[in-house]
Amino acid sequence: MSMTQFRKSFGIVQMKRRSTITIGKEIRKLLHLADEGDVFEVIVEDGRIILEPKKLVPADQAWYWTEEWQAAEREAREDIKAGRGKRFDTVKDLMQDLMEADDADDKDWHQ
Repeated sequence: MSMTQFRKSFGIVQMKRRSTITIGKEIRKLLHLADEGDVFEVIVEDGRIILEPKKLVPADQAWYWTEEWQAAEREAREDIKAGRGKRFDTVKDLMQDLMEADDADDKDWHQ
């Protein structure tokens, strides 16, 4: 069962001083949350408060998580899975293969 379909009551909690609410150990374990430091997006939906766990990404790594980059990652994984790729023992072998492919492209272009 996926977590998006999962619904279970874990009891009732009370808001304490400074608007603090404790998330019980069973919930933290189920969602793999740390005892302290995890961050959440707070969403209000149909009169409910939803706390959605989030992982912060350093700004210099944000490009990796763009939809465009993730689509390219999925495509690359599919290519590897389908055997559309090459493996090289050394960088020299890789460079040789690239040079040969470049030479072949040049010949095709000039014809």
